Amino acid sequence: MIRAVCLLILTFLLSNSCANNIRKNFAKDGTEKSYVHDQGPFYHGVASGDPLTDRVIIWTRVTPEEHDVISVQWEVSLDKDFNKIKKSGIMSTSRVRDYTVKVDVSNLAAGTVYYYRFINRATYSPVGRTKTAPAKNPSEVNLGIVSCSNYEFGYFNAYNGLADQDLDAILHLGDYIYEYGPGKYGDENFPRKHLPPNELLTLDDYRTRYAQYRLDKGLQKAHQNHPFILIWDDHEIANNAYKTGAQNHQADEGDYGMRKANAKKAYYEWQPIRDTGNDELYRKFSYGNLVDIFMLDERFTGRSEPPADKAGAKEERTMLGAEQLKWFKKNLVGSTATWKVIGNQVIFSPCDLSLVRPDDPVNLDAWDGYAYERDDIRSYLIDRVIKNTIFVTGDTHASWAFEVPENTIDYKESGKSCAIEIATPSITSSNWNESSPDDQVIMAEKAIQSTNPHLKYINGRDHGYTVLKLSRDKTIAQWFYTSDIKQKEAKISMGKELTIQRDRHKFSN
Repeated sequence: MIRAVCLLILTFLLSNSCANNIRKNFAKDGTEKSYVHDQGPFYHGVASGDPLTDRVIIWTRVTPEEHDVISVQWEVSLDKDFNKIKKSGIMSTSRVRDYTVKVDVSNLAAGTVYYYRFINRATYSPVGRTKTAPAKNPSEVNLGIVSCSNYEFGYFNAYNGLADQDLDAILHLGDYIYEYGPGKYGDENFPRKHLPPNELLTLDDYRTRYAQYRLDKGLQKAHQNHPFILIWDDHEIANNAYKTGAQNHQADEGDYGMRKANAKKAYYEWQPIRDTGNDELYRKFSYGNLVDIFMLDERFTGRSEPPADKAGAKEERTMLGAEQLKWFKKNLVGSTATWKVIGNQVIFSPCDLSLVRPDDPVNLDAWDGYAYERDDIRSYLIDRVIKNTIFVTGDTHASWAFEVPENTIDYKESGKSCAIEIATPSITSSNWNESSPDDQVIMAEKAIQSTNPHLKYINGRDHGYTVLKLSRDKTIAQWFYTSDIKQKEAKISMGKELTIQRDRHKFSN
């Protein structure tokens, strides 16, 4: 108790000292119009992420009025009333890190729920809840799976529903923000418009967009209740991005390398991600001997420029790059966990779209555009007899359930598969029925299934999220959908459930 009081006094003195010595008007970026003023200075809530057995990242943002350097106290407790504080400290922040605070709290107990909060000048942040990974053998691990939240398409109700689920962690598979300016990709009739009022290019641009998204109450609640394990996709920088360029980056928009550096810096500032000290974001998380999670970077580590046509997909172009692919294979074959969950940004399974897109029969931005490397991974899974592999995928704004075929050509006869793929719908980004009537979308879904016998479920009409419940003998995949993204706090209900039995890359229902 004495220690906590001393830290609080020191925080207050440091904050006032900084305020007296360095005064500076804080530039407004437009997001202040959406502040809930009794939450200040912690308008953007709290978050946690990258849970290991003995540590976890905790995060907040302190929005200043005129201070250039701010000191913040943090506390981690076993109870939400903070009578059992286990760790505490003080951290300074400034414009250099956009006033974000990120602490890698170590020496924690494995498989344990903790509560955390931040204090600035006697004002308390909301209380966050987080959980470390288990060191031993859990009976079940529950994971939320999300991707694709566009501020201009609707309210983030799916995040709000996910916050109330019983989860060990949330895997975010990318497109956390969208880089477009107002009205470029969204519902023109929906009142939420992007800030800043331009496409994102500079560091301040990306920072402002994160600040805007993190004011959504559903997103804040999900971060507050569960640790996130995140990976970026393309819209965190620019549409259809790859290592050296992007479809949505033109020559008159400056140097792509500088734009990518700006986007990455803002991403690390605003997300509860552990700073590794290198440029690579792919990484592994273990939940005892039940689940290993592999988060792949399929955009900026090794992705080649996409092919111009389907024939080009057979060339030796890469999605992961040599070093990441080597790391992935080594960790896959070395895994002793029952289930291997692969955080994957774009559809891995072959998918023939010729009946609905005859002029564009495959998605060249997905693994179908990088078939050479995809086939190498499939062969590795088969040759090394790697069992219980589940790809979890975002990007498409639709729900999918694939049995990844060992051989696409003879799958209909053999039924042999080497993995499972579960794709989550979007939080808000446009579904297929935002441009076509439901009856036409249902016809398209049936057409796609007719040419892809390994596709066991598809829904291009509903927004929401997915939950994986992994246990010793089976994994249950559940798709949850929101009734309306145009109304706040709309109803969430489960729309589909499928089961995968252990040692069988097949759906049993």
